[in-house]
Formats: sequence, C-alpha cells, structure tokens
Amino acid sequence: MSLDGPRLLAVSGSKPDALVILIHGYGSNGDDLISLARMIQPALPRAAFAAPNAPLQIPRMAAAHQWWPIETFSMSERAAGAAAAAPAIEAFITHELEEAALPSDRLLLVGFSQGAMMALHVGLRRPEAVAGIIGISGMLVAPEHLEAEIRSRPPVLLIHGTEDDVVPFRSMDLASTALTASGVPVETHVSPGVGHSVGQDGLAAATAFAMRALS
Repeated sequence: MSLDGPRLLAVSGSKPDALVILIHGYGSNGDDLISLARMIQPALPRAAFAAPNAPLQIPRMAAAHQWWPIETFSMSERAAGAAAAAPAIEAFITHELEEAALPSDRLLLVGFSQGAMMALHVGLRRPEAVAGIIGISGMLVAPEHLEAEIRSRPPVLLIHGTEDDVVPFRSMDLASTALTASGVPVETHVSPGVGHSVGQDGLAAATAFAMRALS
C-alpha cells in the first residue's frame, strides 16, 4: 500500500543532503509530526523532511490514522501489527531516498509512540544502516525476535517522559537493555514530569542527536 504525507524542503534552498522521515503515533497523522519537523528544521538546514500518513484510518475519527488497530494491547498484537505495517513504511523509505538521490546513511528515522515502535522495527531490519533512529514515548516490539532479525545497528536515541500514562516509562529501559544486548548503540533521555508527549528537553535532545547523526 502506497503511503503519502506532508513534506518540507530543505530551508537552505539547495538540494537536500539528508532526509528525516517522521512516523506518527496511533490516532494521529503526518501533519501532526511535520509540526515537530519544523522545530528541528533550523538545526538541519540542508535536510528534507517527510511524514507519511499511516494507511489505516480509525473508524469515525476524522484524520486519525493507525499503523495497526489496537484492541487487546497484547504483545502478540503489537508484533503482528508492526510486521504487517513494515512493508509499506519500507517502500516509502526506499521511494523517498531514491527521489532525493540519497543513500540510507543520510536518513534519520523519528517516531512517536506507535510510530516509535515502527521506526525501531523497520530501521533495525534494513540491510543498509540508516544514520540514526529516534524513538519518543515508544517501546521495542517483539524484543525476543530482534537478535534473529536485526540486519543493521544504527545509533538509537530513546526519549520518554516519567509521567507517561499511555506507554509505561519503564518501556525505555526494557528497550535499551534489549537493543544493547543486540549490539545497538543506545542513548536514553528521561523527561521528568512529562507525560505522553514531547517536552522541550526531549526536543532539544532529539535535535542534538539528529545533528550528530547527520553531521
């Protein structure tokens, strides 16, 4: 299934030398995440940004998309959902890189919540390593399968608020432990008092990581 969504050109006005793809969370859309891109954009003037809409819409909710339906909140549902959604994101990544004439190591993946789950799931299974992955308020789906399925080990930044009442704060440490065990370089950033959102401190950490990854 072909994905599409809002895009931002490089503010330098030149041909982009990097691409940042932002993957939104459950019940959101690309327009929501492209607003986050605008906050990061001044630090990456030669990067282009894209934020695809998930292919599934939530019934009776306008402009609310999902990468997979959430019904049971079970680990098996997450694993099956991420596996089913991955090919569409992978195809979008391939298309956007080809359009920009950029290699994988000039790509940064940024995901929030369900989108963070997808960024980690897809980014670690690409044979050509991306520049980095930023996962905000998310978790690592099916960590027991990672060692057998991982194909590249880009640097990862995990950001999580201590007061997250949607995806538990402890998910960050669980993901960090599993990623480290698989040889993935991981950084973590704790946002004290922040719920299921991106705090200013988290945004600053994400921007600094992005600048290092794409330097």
